[in-house]
Amino acid sequence: MEISSEDREILERLEEELWREQTRFDTQRMNKLIAPDFFEFGRSGRVYNRQDTLAVTRQPIDAVFPLPKLHIRLLNENTAQVTYNSAVTHDGVVEYARRSSIWSRTTSGWTLRFHQGTLFQP
Repeated sequence: MEISSEDREILERLEEELWREQTRFDTQRMNKLIAPDFFEFGRSGRVYNRQDTLAVTRQPIDAVFPLPKLHIRLLNENTAQVTYNSAVTHDGVVEYARRSSIWSRTTSGWTLRFHQGTLFQP
């Protein structure tokens, strides 16, 4: 199943919104993007639910764009998996993680259902 160039562009932009301070900490925008049943396996090993994710305190995000090694595949016509590597600087140290997100197409657009981050060293 091939993903359309339009869906590819949308999903890439949405994934990047999660890494841009101006959109990541826009509660109204995140309420729209993050599904009610969302959960995440964080790079720390902790499990986060939707409320945990929405409650994160605003902070600067120093991430590399475009997201390295971004790949998008359709799992079915209304479900996509986005994978990439993140490179984010915290206190002068770059942390690398392999990322995977599951997005579902709804009547109001794509919503994030699941995310996982796993630390790695390049």
